[in-house]
Amino acid sequence: MQRAALLDAARSLLSEGGTEALTFPALAERTGLARSSVYEYFRSRAAVVEELCEVDFPLWAAEVEAAMAAADGPDSKIEAYVRAQLALVGDRRHRAVVAISASELDAGAREKIRAAHGGLIAMIVEALAELGHDQPRLAAMLLQGIVDAAVRRIELGAAENPETITEAAVSMALRGVRG
Repeated sequence: MQRAALLDAARSLLSEGGTEALTFPALAERTGLARSSVYEYFRSRAAVVEELCEVDFPLWAAEVEAAMAAADGPDSKIEAYVRAQLALVGDRRHRAVVAISASELDAGAREKIRAAHGGLIAMIVEALAELGHDQPRLAAMLLQGIVDAAVRRIELGAAENPETITEAAVSMALRGVRG
């Protein structure tokens, strides 16, 4: 329970103040533990990040996968893939990972994030192959680039509202720059 409380506190700190806010004294304060107790659960800030990735990425992936499974046909699966990821932008867990991604991470944490994104990309490869893409994995990586750009735009609090950004990203994913 303490480990879960520490992870929840880490999500809140990252969501509220980015990676600079994720410190062991702040974790201790949020959870009511002594700072030395935090070190009993995690050896470093990077270890906290790695565990957040291990816990949270599979949950997001499951949400994206469920949205795609409910869709019928490759176009609908692509739309579901984009919409599900962008719907998660407001989720505190997502904001934490965006903050994490923007920071200097050790090799282990970077690898966990890379592997999780690889899992997302693998989900859409089949739908892109069904549409006739010669290189569906490359197309999937480029599609994820559209999603990532939309996520950044939403996170920045762009002039457009999130729904407008989502619609533009779906349009790009399905029709390219022709709109």
